[in-house]
Amino acid sequence: MQIGIDLGGTKIEGIGLDADALVAVRRRLATPRDDYAGTLEAIASLVAEIEGEAGRDGSVGIGIPGVVSRATGLVKNANSTWLNGRPLGTDLERRLARPVRIANDANCFTLSEAIDGAGRGFESVFGVILGTGVGGGIAIRQRIHEGPNQVAGEWGHNPLPWMTDEERASAPSCYCGKVGCVETFLSGPGLERDAARVSGVPRTSHDIVRAAAAGEPDATRTLERYHDRLARALATVINTLDPDAIVLGGGMSNLPDLPSGVTAALSQYVFSDAVLTRVVMNLHGDSSGVRGAAWLWPSRSEESGRSPRAHP
Repeated sequence: MQIGIDLGGTKIEGIGLDADALVAVRRRLATPRDDYAGTLEAIASLVAEIEGEAGRDGSVGIGIPGVVSRATGLVKNANSTWLNGRPLGTDLERRLARPVRIANDANCFTLSEAIDGAGRGFESVFGVILGTGVGGGIAIRQRIHEGPNQVAGEWGHNPLPWMTDEERASAPSCYCGKVGCVETFLSGPGLERDAARVSGVPRTSHDIVRAAAAGEPDATRTLERYHDRLARALATVINTLDPDAIVLGGGMSNLPDLPSGVTAALSQYVFSDAVLTRVVMNLHGDSSGVRGAAWLWPSRSEESGRSPRAHP
C-alpha cells in the first residue's frame, strides 16, 4: 500500500492507495497550527489509522507547503512557518520507524495530474496552485523537476509582470519580504484585498463571485482583473518553460470561466504568433496533492516491473 499525506495549513489529509491506485482508506484531521511536535504526532496518528483500517503497512510520501533543503535537511520556504528550520524528514522517519519521502505540495499536485489527471498524455505539465498562497510545480514525462535550488515552479514569488501604474502604487507586501509578488495578487486573500480596495467593502471570494453573477460592476471588474493578472503571470511561465499543458488547482481555480478567460488573454502577452499551451482544470480536485504524495513511492507492481510509471 502507498500512503500519501498532504500537510496543509488548516488540515492534514491521508490516503492509502491499493495496488490498482484506488483509494482504500481516507482520513482527515485539523492541522495543529504553530505546533511542530503536534504536527508530527498528527501525521503519525493518520498513518496508524490508515494502516489499521487497511490491515497492512505502507510506504509513506508527504506533501508539504515548502521543501526539505538538500543542503541542510531542514524545511525551508514553508508558509506554514512553524515547519521552517525543522528536520521534518528525520523526525518523521524516527517517529514512523521507516523511510519517508517528502516533496513540495504543488509538486505532488502536478505529479498526480500528470500521471492520470488533466495533464495525462502531455510531455510537460505546469501545475498551478491558487489558494491562500500561490505555488506551482513542473512535471516532465511524469517526473517532478525540482531544480538544483528546489524552487522550480515557484512562480508565486516572482513579481507580477507588466504592472500598471495603479498596481505598482498599491502592490502588497508579501510574507517572503518582497513587494508585488504574484501571490499577493492571485491568492484568495489577494483577490479579496483587491475587491475591497476598489469598492471599500470587505467581502469573501464567494461573495465577489455571487455579486459578479448578479451583474455588480465592481465585482465583475475585480474578476476581469484577476483573469488578466493570471494571464500575465502564466505568460512568463510559457515564455520560459513553454509547457504543453497548464493545470489549474487550488480553491481559486474554481472561479467562473477561469481556464477560458485566461486562455483568451494569453495571446496579448506570450511571445508567439499562436498560443498552443492548453490551460485546463484539474481532474482530481483536492485529492490531487495527497495522491501525488502517495506516488512519491512506486507501487509493488511497479517495483516488480509489471506496470512501470515514472517517479521523482
